Amino acid sequence: MVYRKEVDLGGTTLSIEMGRLAKQADGAALVRLGDTVVLVAACASDQVREGIDFLPLTVDYREKFYAAGKIPGGFFSLGRCSRLKKPPGIFPAAENFSR
Repeated sequence: MVYRKEVDLGGTTLSIEMGRLAKQADGAALVRLGDTVVLVAACASDQVREGIDFLPLTVDYREKFYAAGKIPGGFFSLGRCSRLKKPPGIFPAAENFSR
């Protein structure tokens, strides 16, 4: 069963949807605010760990730059980077169009 709640916040819509994604997790929510979308999922253990007086919490944050055209690792195209001098003769057909 999918639960969905929408609230208007100053002209933008805050939408919280649960039950559609990450069904193997103990709890998951898809939160949308304007163009921003966040998937939040939590898993818990059935066994109690003795001697722990804190909540062991791990956060796994992944931001995908591929949609914005930013590729991590310093990848660049020779045709787009004007600071680099390309050796002559590598792209002979393209040299006629670059001038």
